[in-house]
Amino acid sequence: MVTQVEVDHPYIPRDLKLPGYVPVFLSQSTIVGIYGAASLLVVSFMWILSGRVRKISQVDRLLMCWWIFTGLTHMVLEGYFVFSPEFYKEKTPHFLAEVWKEYSKGDSRYAGRDSAVVAVEGITAVLEGPTCLLAVYAIAMKKSYNHILQVAISLGQLYGTAVYFVTSLLDGDNFAASAYYYNAYFIFANGWWILIPTIIVIRSWKKICSACQVQEQKKAKAR
Repeated sequence: MVTQVEVDHPYIPRDLKLPGYVPVFLSQSTIVGIYGAASLLVVSFMWILSGRVRKISQVDRLLMCWWIFTGLTHMVLEGYFVFSPEFYKEKTPHFLAEVWKEYSKGDSRYAGRDSAVVAVEGITAVLEGPTCLLAVYAIAMKKSYNHILQVAISLGQLYGTAVYFVTSLLDGDNFAASAYYYNAYFIFANGWWILIPTIIVIRSWKKICSACQVQEQKKAKAR
């Protein structure tokens, strides 16, 4: 009779079953450094490119940087997670697999393929990712729908982040390997998707209301 050997892993809860788990190859500093450098490269490219757009404000240039960053994060990073259910078995230092092995120390629901997390990340990667890139185009081309689009995407991000946090709380909020990983990964890393979308919603809402008031004034003068 063959006895199945449980492979040890660093995640909480300790009884989480991850058959075939392969430990992280890269160090935390390497993973964060590569992600940070790649993000900085993307943002710098968009900042330079947006400078070629005529009559565009500094705020809109920053927004283009945000949307390209978050869009690629959704599509590439989160997309990989959604379509790679056994990333924790990766036996080579594949960077995207390494990211999720490391991040799972802050939320083991990723390694455990929690249905709520997979659903939220799937919608984010497939729908919100491409629309973030559309927002970059809409701002650059000064499309009439650009503020409505930014509000829609930001509300989607806020909703997804809220579901992410609430489902964790409802399930006991005990998925981090330590307080350090809980605060660094679960709270800090995701907090930006609450802060920035909220600011964008408020700004775009004011822009939409202002535009509506101008239209109403024009109609009133034409009567």
